Amino acid sequence: MSTADLALPISDQALAQRLSARLGLVEKALADHVRSRSPFVSEAAAHLLEAGGKRFRPLLVLLAAETGDRADSDDVITAACVVELTHLASLYHDDVMDEALVRRAADSANARFDNNIAILTGDLLFARSSELTADLGADAVGIQSRAFARLVEGQILEGVAPGPGEDPVAHHLEVVAGKTGALIATSALYGARFGGASREIEEALTAYGEIVGVAFQISDDILDIASDSVESGKTPGTDLREAVPTLPVLIARRSTAPEDARLLELLDTDLSDDESLAECLALLRAHPAMDEARAYVVAEAQKAKALLTVLPQGAVREALERFADVVAVRSA
Repeated sequence: MSTADLALPISDQALAQRLSARLGLVEKALADHVRSRSPFVSEAAAHLLEAGGKRFRPLLVLLAAETGDRADSDDVITAACVVELTHLASLYHDDVMDEALVRRAADSANARFDNNIAILTGDLLFARSSELTADLGADAVGIQSRAFARLVEGQILEGVAPGPGEDPVAHHLEVVAGKTGALIATSALYGARFGGASREIEEALTAYGEIVGVAFQISDDILDIASDSVESGKTPGTDLREAVPTLPVLIARRSTAPEDARLLELLDTDLSDDESLAECLALLRAHPAMDEARAYVVAEAQKAKALLTVLPQGAVREALERFADVVAVRSA
């Protein structure tokens, strides 16, 4: 794997080469872990793995492990596989729930096979992840179980309206923390734990992972509104078209200003029509809610960077700080 393919901004070439080499080991191990005695099951389980992906979570495991004295431990490689298999499994289930047709520029598993196969394949990958976690010991099993529970709970809550008197924004942030933040926090925790870092560093990186994970997802939501398809590589307004709640939209919905009446009307209608979607995007892009959402991401990125002061100055801390900066800047 080339250092240019790394999903994190790492300027130190020696560190980048170490991570790239070890990520290559993770990639080979993942290919083994999705293999089955049945060729058909192997094909289904490898479908999304072979479609690519940034491998951000396993890379964060490897980077966090660099804060300890056992960064080259086999347990670190195993932990990296655990988080990626868990992530992949969740994608199979997500695509069924969202009725998605495409994932990572390839047919989604439910489109390539069917819903039943996609669900069962996701279950299989969760089982493989659990097998590996057991090899890491009881503490790792507890960490993984709690992260998995939060991920599933976040997925459930995404489809449930906030309760009476509950702030929709707070509800949404809880959903994102469960669906995205929990597993990224676990990635940082696993890396620090199995890399031999101190408990102080372990706790700091866990908190960092959750904050950055949530901020990264929110910046994605902002870009879904703000960017055009040429710039982002994605069709803008996908979340709006599918009525998926995002932070900018929830903030805009708080408005009682008369000039926002048309925007609020559009947000309550079917936006599958291209003309209505374009009008809604234009109104949202000009709305103060976008700047408020961006300010939230920037503040969270700064909060994450502040946690890194327990790390010694060096390439690892710089890479983690730069990633927080990238999260903040990409939403601007």
